[in-house]
Amino acid sequence: MKRFVLLAAGAALVGAGAFAAAQGPIDPARIKADIKIVSADAFEGRGPATPGETKTVNWLVSQYKAMGLQPGGDKLKGGGRSWTQAVPLAEFETEGPVDVSVKAGNETLTWKQGDEVALRAAQTGQTRVDIKNAPVVFVGYGVTAPERNWDDYKGVDLRGKIALMLVNDPDYETGVGDFGGKAMTYYGRWTYKYEEGARRHALGVLVIHETGPASYGWPTVRNSNINAVFDIVRKDPAAAHAPLEGWIQRDRTVALFKAAGLDFEALKRLAQTRNFKPVNLTNVSFSTDFRVKAQKVVSDNVVALKPGRTHPDEYVIFSAHWDHLGIGPPDAKGDRIYNGAIDNGSGTAALVEIARAFAEAPAPQRSVLFMNVTAEEKGLLGSEYYAGDPLYPLAKTVANLNMDVLSPGAGEHDVTARGAGGLTLQDDLIKVAKAHGRYFTPDPRPEAGGFFRSDHFSFAKRGVPALSIGSGVDFIEGGKAAGLKAGEEYNTKHYHQPSDEFDPAWNTAGMAADADLIYDLGRQLANSREWPVWKEGSEFKAARDKTEAQRRK
Repeated sequence: MKRFVLLAAGAALVGAGAFAAAQGPIDPARIKADIKIVSADAFEGRGPATPGETKTVNWLVSQYKAMGLQPGGDKLKGGGRSWTQAVPLAEFETEGPVDVSVKAGNETLTWKQGDEVALRAAQTGQTRVDIKNAPVVFVGYGVTAPERNWDDYKGVDLRGKIALMLVNDPDYETGVGDFGGKAMTYYGRWTYKYEEGARRHALGVLVIHETGPASYGWPTVRNSNINAVFDIVRKDPAAAHAPLEGWIQRDRTVALFKAAGLDFEALKRLAQTRNFKPVNLTNVSFSTDFRVKAQKVVSDNVVALKPGRTHPDEYVIFSAHWDHLGIGPPDAKGDRIYNGAIDNGSGTAALVEIARAFAEAPAPQRSVLFMNVTAEEKGLLGSEYYAGDPLYPLAKTVANLNMDVLSPGAGEHDVTARGAGGLTLQDDLIKVAKAHGRYFTPDPRPEAGGFFRSDHFSFAKRGVPALSIGSGVDFIEGGKAAGLKAGEEYNTKHYHQPSDEFDPAWNTAGMAADADLIYDLGRQLANSREWPVWKEGSEFKAARDKTEAQRRK
Protein backbone atom coordinates (compact mmCIF):
# COMPACT_ATOMS: atom_id res chain seq x y z
CA MET A 1 0.00 0.00 0.00
CA LYS A 2 1.21 3.44 -0.78
CA ARG A 3 0.07 6.96 -0.11
CA PHE A 4 -0.93 9.33 -2.91
CA VAL A 5 1.71 12.06 -2.95
CA LEU A 6 0.22 14.60 -5.41
CA LEU A 7 0.14 13.19 -3.12
CA ALA A 8 1.34 11.62 -1.71
CA ALA A 9 27.91 12.46 1.84
CA GLY A 10 29.18 12.43 -1.60
CA ALA A 11 28.98 14.84 -4.44
CA ALA A 12 26.50 14.34 -7.27
CA LEU A 13 28.03 12.19 -10.00
CA VAL A 14 26.53 14.25 -12.81
CA GLY A 15 27.86 17.74 -13.28
CA ALA A 16 25.63 20.74 -12.74
CA GLY A 17 25.51 21.50 -16.43
CA ALA A 18 25.08 17.95 -17.64
CA PHE A 19 21.28 17.88 -17.52
CA ALA A 20 19.62 19.78 -20.31
CA ALA A 21 15.97 20.69 -20.69
CA ALA A 22 13.61 17.95 -21.90
CA GLN A 23 12.70 17.52 -25.54
CA GLY A 24 9.08 16.95 -24.53
CA PRO A 25 8.35 13.70 -26.44
CA ILE A 26 5.55 12.52 -24.15
CA ASP A 27 2.03 12.95 -25.50
CA PRO A 28 -0.62 13.68 -22.81
CA ALA A 29 -3.38 12.45 -25.12
CA ARG A 30 -1.76 9.02 -25.40
CA ILE A 31 -1.29 8.84 -21.63
CA LYS A 32 -4.98 9.61 -21.18
CA ALA A 33 -5.99 7.00 -23.74
CA ASP A 34 -3.74 4.37 -22.15
CA ILE A 35 -5.13 4.96 -18.66
CA LYS A 36 -8.65 4.61 -20.05
CA ILE A 37 -7.73 1.25 -21.57
CA VAL A 38 -6.00 -0.40 -18.60
CA SER A 39 -8.52 0.87 -16.04
CA ALA A 40 -11.61 -0.17 -18.01
CA ASP A 41 -14.05 -2.59 -16.39
CA ALA A 42 -13.05 -5.15 -19.00
CA PHE A 43 -9.63 -5.40 -17.32
CA GLU A 44 -11.37 -6.38 -14.06
CA GLY A 45 -9.10 -4.35 -11.80
CA ARG A 46 -5.90 -6.02 -13.09
CA GLY A 47 -5.67 -8.62 -10.33
CA PRO A 48 -2.66 -10.96 -10.57
CA ALA A 49 -3.44 -14.49 -11.79
CA THR A 50 -6.85 -13.45 -13.14
CA PRO A 51 -8.26 -12.88 -16.64
CA GLY A 52 -7.55 -9.21 -15.95
CA GLU A 53 -3.84 -9.99 -15.81
CA THR A 54 -3.98 -11.80 -19.13
CA LYS A 55 -5.58 -8.78 -20.80
CA THR A 56 -3.13 -6.37 -19.18
CA VAL A 57 -0.01 -8.35 -20.05
CA ASN A 58 -1.18 -8.94 -23.62
CA TRP A 59 -1.89 -5.24 -24.07
CA LEU A 60 1.50 -4.22 -22.71
CA VAL A 61 3.36 -6.71 -24.89
CA SER A 62 1.43 -5.55 -27.97
CA GLN A 63 2.48 -1.97 -27.27
CA TYR A 64 6.17 -2.80 -26.90
CA LYS A 65 6.14 -5.02 -29.99
CA ALA A 66 4.57 -2.26 -32.07
CA MET A 67 7.26 0.17 -30.90
CA GLY A 68 10.02 -2.13 -32.18
CA LEU A 69 11.55 -2.76 -28.78
CA GLN A 70 13.12 -6.13 -27.99
CA PRO A 71 11.79 -8.69 -25.51
CA GLY A 72 13.82 -8.54 -22.30
CA GLY A 73 12.29 -11.27 -20.14
CA ASP A 74 13.12 -14.90 -19.41
CA LYS A 75 15.58 -16.70 -21.69
CA LEU A 76 13.93 -19.11 -24.12
CA LYS A 77 15.22 -22.63 -24.70
CA GLY A 78 15.69 -22.03 -28.39
CA GLY A 79 17.50 -18.75 -27.83
CA GLY A 80 16.32 -15.21 -27.42
CA ARG A 81 14.06 -13.93 -24.69
CA SER A 82 10.40 -13.81 -23.78
CA TRP A 83 8.47 -10.59 -23.24
CA THR A 84 7.80 -11.65 -19.65
CA GLN A 85 9.53 -12.85 -16.52
CA ALA A 86 7.49 -15.59 -14.84
CA VAL A 87 6.91 -14.81 -11.15
CA PRO A 88 5.86 -17.89 -9.14
CA LEU A 89 3.57 -16.90 -6.31
CA ALA A 90 1.58 -18.55 -3.56
CA GLU A 91 -2.05 -17.36 -3.47
CA PHE A 92 -4.12 -17.61 -0.30
CA GLU A 93 -7.85 -16.98 -0.21
CA THR A 94 -10.36 -17.19 2.61
CA GLU A 95 -13.15 -19.65 1.93
CA GLY A 96 -16.54 -19.30 3.56
CA PRO A 97 -17.37 -17.18 6.59
CA VAL A 98 -14.83 -15.80 9.05
CA ASP A 99 -16.01 -16.28 12.62
CA VAL A 100 -14.42 -13.92 15.15
CA SER A 101 -15.26 -13.62 18.83
CA VAL A 102 -13.58 -11.99 21.79
CA LYS A 103 -14.12 -12.67 25.46
CA ALA A 104 -13.73 -9.47 27.43
CA GLY A 105 -14.47 -9.96 31.11
CA ASN A 106 -17.88 -11.56 31.42
CA GLU A 107 -18.92 -10.51 27.92
CA THR A 108 -18.43 -12.33 24.62
CA LEU A 109 -18.27 -10.03 21.60
CA THR A 110 -18.88 -11.20 18.04
CA TRP A 111 -16.92 -9.23 15.48
CA LYS A 112 -17.48 -9.01 11.75
CA GLN A 113 -14.72 -9.50 9.23
CA GLY A 114 -14.14 -6.22 7.41
CA ASP A 115 -15.82 -4.10 10.08
CA GLU A 116 -14.08 -4.59 13.43
CA VAL A 117 -11.17 -6.66 12.09
CA ALA A 118 -9.54 -7.38 8.73
CA LEU A 119 -7.95 -10.83 8.94
CA ARG A 120 -5.74 -12.00 6.11
CA ALA A 121 -5.92 -15.50 4.68
CA ALA A 122 -3.18 -17.50 6.41
CA GLN A 123 0.05 -17.62 4.38
CA THR A 124 1.59 -20.57 6.21
CA GLY A 125 0.04 -23.22 3.96
CA GLN A 126 -2.57 -24.34 6.48
CA THR A 127 -6.07 -24.96 5.17
CA ARG A 128 -7.85 -23.85 8.33
CA VAL A 129 -7.23 -21.23 11.00
CA ASP A 130 -8.86 -22.42 14.22
CA ILE A 131 -7.94 -20.39 17.30
CA LYS A 132 -9.84 -20.80 20.54
CA ASN A 133 -9.55 -18.44 23.50
CA ALA A 134 -5.98 -17.33 22.80
CA PRO A 135 -4.53 -14.88 25.33
CA VAL A 136 -3.81 -11.38 24.05
CA VAL A 137 -0.55 -9.52 24.76
CA PHE A 138 0.07 -5.85 23.97
CA VAL A 139 3.66 -5.48 22.72
CA GLY A 140 3.76 -1.75 22.10
CA TYR A 141 5.10 -0.98 18.62
CA GLY A 142 6.40 -4.52 18.19
CA VAL A 143 9.95 -3.31 17.54
CA THR A 144 13.25 -5.01 18.19
CA ALA A 145 16.09 -2.66 17.22
CA PRO A 146 19.39 -3.60 18.93
CA GLU A 147 21.24 -0.73 17.26
CA ARG A 148 18.82 1.65 19.00
CA ASN A 149 18.89 -0.28 22.28
CA TRP A 150 15.17 -0.91 21.83
CA ASP A 151 13.17 -4.08 22.55
CA ASP A 152 9.41 -4.04 22.93
CA TYR A 153 9.27 -7.79 23.59
CA LYS A 154 11.75 -8.11 26.48
CA GLY A 155 11.72 -11.88 26.52
CA VAL A 156 7.95 -12.44 26.44
CA ASP A 157 6.90 -15.89 25.19
CA LEU A 158 4.27 -15.41 22.48
CA ARG A 159 3.65 -19.07 21.67
CA GLY A 160 -0.08 -19.68 21.64
CA LYS A 161 -0.79 -15.95 22.06
CA ILE A 162 -2.02 -13.05 19.99
CA ALA A 163 0.43 -10.12 19.77
CA LEU A 164 -1.38 -6.78 19.60
CA MET A 165 0.75 -3.86 18.39
CA LEU A 166 0.69 -0.25 17.24
CA VAL A 167 1.45 0.84 13.69
CA ASN A 168 4.31 3.21 12.76
CA ASP A 169 7.34 4.04 14.96
CA PRO A 170 7.55 4.85 18.69
CA ASP A 171 8.36 8.50 17.96
CA TYR A 172 5.58 9.10 15.43
CA GLU A 173 3.37 10.90 17.95
CA THR A 174 6.05 13.23 19.34
CA GLY A 175 8.16 13.70 16.23
CA VAL A 176 11.39 13.24 18.19
CA GLY A 177 13.22 10.15 19.36
CA ASP A 178 15.38 7.24 18.28
CA PHE A 179 13.54 6.42 15.06
CA GLY A 180 14.08 9.52 12.95
CA GLY A 181 11.28 11.69 14.24
CA LYS A 182 8.26 11.89 11.95
CA ALA A 183 9.96 10.01 9.10
CA MET A 184 8.99 6.35 9.27
CA THR A 185 11.67 3.70 9.46
CA TYR A 186 11.14 0.15 8.28
CA TYR A 187 10.33 -0.76 11.90
CA GLY A 188 7.12 1.24 11.50
CA ARG A 189 5.81 -0.76 8.56
CA TRP A 190 3.15 -3.37 9.18
CA THR A 191 5.17 -5.79 7.04
CA TYR A 192 8.04 -5.61 9.54
CA LYS A 193 5.64 -6.12 12.44
CA TYR A 194 4.26 -9.31 10.90
CA GLU A 195 7.79 -10.55 10.22
CA GLU A 196 8.96 -9.88 13.78
CA GLY A 197 5.83 -11.50 15.23
CA ALA A 198 6.58 -14.63 13.22
CA ARG A 199 10.19 -14.62 14.41
CA ARG A 200 8.80 -14.48 17.95
CA HIS A 201 6.57 -17.51 17.26
CA ALA A 202 3.35 -15.61 17.93
CA LEU A 203 0.14 -17.49 17.20
CA GLY A 204 -1.22 -14.28 15.71
CA VAL A 205 -0.29 -10.66 15.02
CA LEU A 206 -2.91 -7.92 15.03
CA VAL A 207 -1.93 -4.36 14.09
CA ILE A 208 -4.04 -1.60 15.64
CA HIS A 209 -5.41 0.72 12.99
CA GLU A 210 -5.25 4.47 13.52
CA THR A 211 -5.67 6.65 10.45
CA GLY A 212 -2.87 9.12 11.24
CA PRO A 213 0.02 6.73 11.87
CA ALA A 214 -1.20 4.28 9.23
CA SER A 215 -1.59 7.15 6.71
CA TYR A 216 -4.82 5.68 5.33
CA GLY A 217 -8.34 4.97 6.57
CA TRP A 218 -10.05 1.74 7.47
CA PRO A 219 -11.56 1.18 3.98
CA THR A 220 -8.04 0.86 2.60
CA VAL A 221 -7.12 -1.68 5.27
CA ARG A 222 -10.29 -3.66 4.68
CA ASN A 223 -10.03 -3.76 0.90
CA SER A 224 -6.34 -4.63 0.91
CA ASN A 225 -6.54 -7.48 3.41
CA ILE A 226 -9.78 -9.44 3.11
CA ASN A 227 -9.27 -10.26 -0.59
CA ALA A 228 -6.87 -12.95 -1.76
CA VAL A 229 -3.30 -12.34 -0.57
CA PHE A 230 -0.10 -13.41 -2.26
CA ASP A 231 3.46 -14.18 -1.26
CA ILE A 232 6.59 -15.38 -2.96
CA VAL A 233 6.95 -19.16 -2.78
CA ARG A 234 8.86 -19.93 0.42
CA LYS A 235 10.57 -23.09 1.65
CA ASP A 236 9.42 -22.35 5.20
CA PRO A 237 6.37 -20.04 5.17
CA ALA A 238 5.98 -20.24 8.97
CA ALA A 239 9.36 -18.52 9.37
CA ALA A 240 7.93 -15.40 7.70
CA HIS A 241 4.27 -15.51 8.77
CA ALA A 242 2.33 -16.19 11.96
CA PRO A 243 -0.74 -18.43 11.52
CA LEU A 244 -2.93 -15.34 11.95
CA GLU A 245 -2.22 -11.84 10.62
CA GLY A 246 -4.56 -8.90 10.45
CA TRP A 247 -5.71 -5.49 11.63
CA ILE A 248 -8.09 -4.36 14.36
CA GLN A 249 -10.05 -1.12 14.67
CA ARG A 250 -8.79 1.35 17.25
CA ASP A 251 -12.09 1.71 19.11
CA ARG A 252 -12.35 -2.07 19.56
CA THR A 253 -8.84 -2.06 20.97
CA VAL A 254 -9.71 0.67 23.44
CA ALA A 255 -12.71 -1.38 24.60
CA LEU A 256 -10.54 -4.46 25.12
CA PHE A 257 -8.05 -2.48 27.18
CA LYS A 258 -10.86 -1.12 29.30
CA ALA A 259 -12.23 -4.64 29.89
CA ALA A 260 -8.77 -5.63 31.09
CA GLY A 261 -8.63 -2.65 33.45
CA LEU A 262 -6.08 -0.85 31.28
CA ASP A 263 -5.84 2.64 29.80
CA PHE A 264 -5.03 2.46 26.09
CA GLU A 265 -3.69 6.00 25.79
CA ALA A 266 -1.52 5.65 28.87
CA LEU A 267 0.02 2.43 27.61
CA LYS A 268 0.50 3.94 24.18
CA ARG A 269 2.52 6.75 25.73
CA LEU A 270 4.55 4.23 27.71
CA ALA A 271 5.20 2.27 24.51
CA GLN A 272 6.99 5.33 23.15
CA THR A 273 9.75 4.78 25.70
CA ARG A 274 12.39 2.13 26.35
CA ASN A 275 10.75 1.40 29.70
CA PHE A 276 7.80 -0.31 28.06
CA LYS A 277 7.25 -3.99 28.85
CA PRO A 278 4.71 -6.35 27.25
CA VAL A 279 1.30 -6.24 28.93
CA ASN A 280 -1.07 -9.20 29.19
CA LEU A 281 -4.71 -8.25 28.67
CA THR A 282 -6.21 -10.13 31.60
CA ASN A 283 -9.74 -11.48 31.14
CA VAL A 284 -9.39 -11.02 27.35
CA SER A 285 -9.09 -13.85 24.81
CA PHE A 286 -9.42 -14.08 21.03
CA SER A 287 -11.05 -16.78 18.90
CA THR A 288 -11.47 -17.18 15.16
CA ASP A 289 -12.26 -19.96 12.71
CA PHE A 290 -12.05 -19.88 8.91
CA ARG A 291 -10.82 -21.97 6.02
CA VAL A 292 -8.08 -21.06 3.56
CA LYS A 293 -7.56 -22.11 -0.02
CA ALA A 294 -3.88 -22.14 -0.95
CA GLN A 295 -2.47 -22.64 -4.41
CA LYS A 296 0.60 -21.85 -6.45
CA VAL A 297 0.11 -19.49 -9.38
CA VAL A 298 2.36 -17.82 -11.91
CA SER A 299 2.10 -14.12 -12.64
CA ASP A 300 4.25 -12.07 -14.98
CA ASN A 301 6.53 -9.08 -15.03
CA VAL A 302 6.56 -7.57 -18.52
CA VAL A 303 10.08 -6.62 -19.65
CA ALA A 304 11.02 -4.72 -22.82
CA LEU A 305 14.56 -3.78 -23.84
CA LYS A 306 16.24 -0.99 -25.80
CA PRO A 307 19.84 -2.25 -26.24
CA GLY A 308 22.67 0.20 -25.67
CA ARG A 309 25.03 0.91 -28.52
CA THR A 310 28.36 1.19 -26.64
CA HIS A 311 27.72 -0.27 -23.16
CA PRO A 312 24.90 -2.77 -23.65
CA ASP A 313 25.82 -4.63 -20.44
CA GLU A 314 24.88 -1.60 -18.28
CA TYR A 315 21.22 -0.96 -17.55
CA VAL A 316 18.88 1.85 -16.60
CA ILE A 317 15.55 0.43 -15.41
CA PHE A 318 12.24 2.26 -15.64
CA SER A 319 9.48 0.51 -13.68
CA ALA A 320 5.82 0.75 -12.73
CA HIS A 321 3.46 -1.87 -11.35
CA TRP A 322 0.62 -2.91 -13.64
CA ASP A 323 -1.55 -4.62 -11.02
CA HIS A 324 -4.34 -3.41 -8.76
CA LEU A 325 -6.81 -5.13 -6.42
CA GLY A 326 -8.98 -6.88 -9.00
CA ILE A 327 -12.56 -7.70 -8.02
CA GLY A 328 -13.42 -7.34 -4.34
CA PRO A 329 -16.06 -6.28 -1.82
CA PRO A 330 -18.72 -3.97 -3.25
CA ASP A 331 -18.86 -0.30 -2.31
CA ALA A 332 -22.06 1.53 -1.39
CA LYS A 333 -23.04 1.63 -5.06
CA GLY A 334 -22.48 -2.09 -5.54
CA ASP A 335 -19.32 -1.61 -7.62
CA ARG A 336 -16.91 -4.53 -7.13
CA ILE A 337 -14.24 -3.64 -9.70
CA TYR A 338 -11.17 -1.90 -8.26
CA ASN A 339 -10.11 -0.23 -11.52
CA GLY A 340 -6.96 1.47 -10.20
CA ALA A 341 -6.95 4.28 -12.74
CA ILE A 342 -4.55 6.45 -10.74
CA ASP A 343 -3.01 3.56 -8.81
CA ASN A 344 -1.30 2.57 -11.00
CA GLY A 345 -2.90 3.08 -14.38
CA SER A 346 -1.15 6.45 -14.37
CA GLY A 347 2.33 4.99 -13.84
CA THR A 348 1.64 2.20 -16.31
CA ALA A 349 0.65 4.67 -19.02
CA ALA A 350 3.64 6.92 -18.26
CA LEU A 351 6.02 3.98 -18.54
CA VAL A 352 4.57 2.91 -21.89
CA GLU A 353 4.96 6.43 -23.26
CA ILE A 354 8.52 6.76 -21.96
CA ALA A 355 9.31 3.47 -23.71
CA ARG A 356 7.79 4.89 -26.90
CA ALA A 357 10.04 7.94 -26.64
CA PHE A 358 13.14 5.74 -26.32
CA ALA A 359 11.96 3.47 -29.15
CA GLU A 360 11.69 6.44 -31.51
CA ALA A 361 15.06 7.91 -30.52
CA PRO A 362 18.59 6.76 -31.44
CA ALA A 363 19.94 3.98 -29.23
CA PRO A 364 21.53 5.31 -26.02
CA GLN A 365 24.99 4.29 -24.85
CA ARG A 366 23.60 2.04 -22.13
CA SER A 367 20.73 -0.41 -22.38
CA VAL A 368 17.34 0.61 -21.04
CA LEU A 369 14.78 -1.76 -19.53
CA PHE A 370 11.06 -1.01 -19.28
CA MET A 371 9.58 -3.20 -16.57
CA ASN A 372 5.89 -3.46 -15.70
CA VAL A 373 5.95 -5.48 -12.49
CA THR A 374 3.22 -7.58 -10.94
CA ALA A 375 1.81 -7.92 -7.43
CA GLU A 376 2.96 -4.60 -5.99
CA GLU A 377 -0.34 -4.37 -4.15
CA LYS A 378 0.37 -7.76 -2.59
CA GLY A 379 3.68 -6.65 -1.06
CA LEU A 380 6.04 -5.53 -3.88
CA LEU A 381 6.27 -9.17 -4.95
CA GLY A 382 7.02 -8.72 -8.66
CA SER A 383 9.89 -6.33 -8.07
CA GLU A 384 11.07 -8.41 -5.11
CA TYR A 385 11.23 -11.49 -7.32
CA TYR A 386 13.13 -9.66 -10.05
CA ALA A 387 15.61 -8.10 -7.62
CA GLY A 388 16.14 -11.47 -5.93
CA ASP A 389 16.55 -13.32 -9.24
CA PRO A 390 17.53 -10.58 -11.70
CA LEU A 391 17.51 -11.07 -15.44
CA TYR A 392 20.39 -8.59 -15.69
CA PRO A 393 23.12 -8.06 -13.06
CA LEU A 394 22.20 -5.64 -10.30
CA ALA A 395 25.87 -4.69 -10.04
CA LYS A 396 25.66 -3.30 -13.60
CA THR A 397 22.27 -1.67 -13.07
CA VAL A 398 22.82 2.09 -13.08
CA ALA A 399 19.55 3.07 -11.42
CA ASN A 400 15.88 2.22 -11.02
CA LEU A 401 13.41 5.02 -11.79
CA ASN A 402 9.98 3.97 -10.56
CA MET A 403 6.59 5.59 -11.24
CA ASP A 404 3.72 4.92 -8.87
CA VAL A 405 0.68 7.24 -8.83
CA LEU A 406 0.79 10.44 -10.88
CA SER A 407 -1.58 13.35 -10.46
CA PRO A 408 -4.19 14.32 -13.05
CA GLY A 409 -4.29 18.04 -13.70
CA ALA A 410 -2.49 20.86 -15.46
CA GLY A 411 0.72 20.05 -13.60
CA GLU A 412 2.83 21.13 -10.65
CA HIS A 413 5.64 23.57 -10.09
CA ASP A 414 7.48 20.86 -8.14
CA VAL A 415 8.28 17.16 -8.25
CA THR A 416 8.88 14.78 -5.36
CA ALA A 417 10.20 11.33 -4.46
CA ARG A 418 9.13 8.91 -1.78
CA GLY A 419 11.07 8.99 1.46
CA ALA A 420 14.47 10.41 2.28
CA GLY A 421 16.95 10.57 -0.56
CA GLY A 422 20.43 9.84 0.70
CA LEU A 423 21.76 9.26 -2.78
CA THR A 424 23.23 11.27 -5.63
CA LEU A 425 20.45 10.06 -7.92
CA GLN A 426 18.11 12.41 -6.07
CA ASP A 427 20.60 15.24 -6.61
CA ASP A 428 20.43 14.45 -10.31
CA LEU A 429 16.63 14.53 -10.20
CA ILE A 430 16.77 17.97 -8.62
CA LYS A 431 19.00 19.25 -11.43
CA VAL A 432 16.73 17.82 -14.11
CA ALA A 433 13.71 19.37 -12.41
CA LYS A 434 15.45 22.75 -12.44
CA ALA A 435 16.16 22.38 -16.15
CA HIS A 436 12.45 21.75 -16.62
CA GLY A 437 11.55 24.91 -14.71
CA ARG A 438 10.47 22.95 -11.63
CA TYR A 439 11.80 22.49 -8.13
CA PHE A 440 12.09 19.51 -5.82
CA THR A 441 9.94 19.02 -2.73
CA PRO A 442 11.01 16.35 -0.23
CA ASP A 443 8.41 13.71 0.55
CA PRO A 444 5.65 15.80 2.20
CA ARG A 445 4.68 12.90 4.46
CA PRO A 446 7.77 10.85 5.35
CA GLU A 447 5.86 9.51 8.36
CA ALA A 448 3.74 7.48 5.90
CA GLY A 449 6.77 5.33 5.06
CA GLY A 450 6.39 5.78 1.31
CA PHE A 451 10.01 4.80 0.71
CA PHE A 452 9.19 1.24 1.80
CA ARG A 453 5.90 1.01 -0.05
CA SER A 454 6.76 1.09 -3.73
CA ASP A 455 8.75 -1.13 -6.07
CA HIS A 456 11.98 0.87 -6.02
CA PHE A 457 12.53 -0.40 -2.46
CA SER A 458 13.15 -3.93 -3.75
CA PHE A 459 16.14 -2.52 -5.67
CA ALA A 460 17.28 -0.05 -3.02
CA LYS A 461 17.64 -2.59 -0.24
CA ARG A 462 20.01 -4.55 -2.50
CA GLY A 463 22.11 -1.45 -3.10
CA VAL A 464 20.82 -0.31 -6.49
CA PRO A 465 20.31 3.49 -6.56
CA ALA A 466 16.53 3.80 -6.82
CA LEU A 467 13.82 6.42 -6.59
CA SER A 468 10.04 6.37 -6.84
CA ILE A 469 9.30 9.70 -8.49
CA GLY A 470 5.90 11.34 -8.20
CA SER A 471 3.89 14.45 -8.92
CA GLY A 472 4.50 17.39 -6.63
CA VAL A 473 2.10 19.24 -4.35
CA ASP A 474 2.44 22.82 -5.67
CA PHE A 475 -0.31 22.82 -8.30
CA ILE A 476 -0.05 25.18 -11.24
CA GLU A 477 -3.75 25.76 -10.70
CA GLY A 478 -4.31 26.54 -7.03
CA GLY A 479 -0.85 26.14 -5.48
CA LYS A 480 0.03 23.97 -2.50
CA ALA A 481 -3.37 24.33 -0.88
CA ALA A 482 -5.04 22.78 -3.91
CA GLY A 483 -2.41 20.05 -4.17
CA LEU A 484 -2.67 18.99 -0.54
CA LYS A 485 -6.47 19.08 -0.68
CA ALA A 486 -6.55 16.91 -3.80
CA GLY A 487 -4.16 14.40 -2.24
CA GLU A 488 -6.22 14.16 0.93
CA GLU A 489 -9.43 13.74 -1.06
CA TYR A 490 -7.90 10.94 -3.13
CA ASN A 491 -6.63 9.10 -0.06
CA THR A 492 -9.95 9.40 1.73
CA LYS A 493 -12.41 8.76 -1.08
CA HIS A 494 -10.66 6.79 -3.80
CA TYR A 495 -7.39 5.09 -2.75
CA HIS A 496 -7.84 1.29 -2.95
CA GLN A 497 -11.54 1.75 -3.55
CA PRO A 498 -13.73 1.05 -6.61
CA SER A 499 -14.06 4.79 -7.19
CA ASP A 500 -10.44 5.03 -8.42
CA GLU A 501 -11.82 5.16 -11.95
CA PHE A 502 -10.95 6.92 -15.19
CA ASP A 503 -12.46 10.37 -15.57
CA PRO A 504 -12.84 11.69 -19.15
CA ALA A 505 -12.53 15.22 -17.77
CA TRP A 506 -8.97 14.65 -16.57
CA ASN A 507 -6.25 16.95 -17.83
CA THR A 508 -3.20 14.71 -18.27
CA ALA A 509 -0.77 17.51 -19.13
CA GLY A 510 0.73 17.24 -15.65
CA MET A 511 1.27 13.49 -16.00
CA ALA A 512 2.99 14.07 -19.33
CA ALA A 513 5.23 16.72 -17.76
CA ASP A 514 6.17 14.26 -15.00
CA ALA A 515 6.90 11.55 -17.56
CA ASP A 516 8.98 13.97 -19.63
CA LEU A 517 11.08 14.80 -16.59
CA ILE A 518 11.58 11.12 -15.64
CA TYR A 519 12.40 10.27 -19.26
CA ASP A 520 14.97 13.05 -19.37
CA LEU A 521 16.66 11.86 -16.17
CA GLY A 522 16.87 8.29 -17.47
CA ARG A 523 17.96 9.36 -20.95
CA GLN A 524 20.88 11.32 -19.61
CA LEU A 525 21.92 8.53 -17.26
CA ALA A 526 21.77 6.13 -20.20
CA ASN A 527 24.04 8.41 -22.22
CA SER A 528 26.61 9.04 -19.48
CA ARG A 529 29.45 7.15 -17.78
CA GLU A 530 28.21 8.11 -14.33
CA TRP A 531 27.21 5.69 -11.58
CA PRO A 532 24.94 7.23 -8.94
CA VAL A 533 25.90 6.30 -5.37
CA TRP A 534 24.39 6.15 -1.91
CA LYS A 535 25.78 8.80 0.38
CA GLU A 536 27.64 8.21 3.62
CA GLY A 537 25.25 7.11 6.36
CA SER A 538 22.80 5.38 4.03
CA GLU A 539 21.83 1.87 5.12
CA PHE A 540 22.05 0.76 1.46
CA LYS A 541 25.59 1.98 0.78
CA ALA A 542 27.37 -1.15 2.03
CA ALA A 543 25.44 -3.46 -0.29
CA ARG A 544 26.32 -1.32 -3.30
CA ASP A 545 29.95 -0.92 -2.32
CA LYS A 546 30.44 -4.72 -2.34
CA THR A 547 30.00 -4.75 -6.13
CA GLU A 548 32.05 -1.65 -6.91
CA ALA A 549 34.79 -3.57 -8.73
CA GLN A 550 32.28 -4.95 -11.26
CA ARG A 551 31.38 -1.43 -12.37
CA ARG A 552 34.99 -0.38 -12.92
CA LYS A 553 35.86 -3.13 -15.37
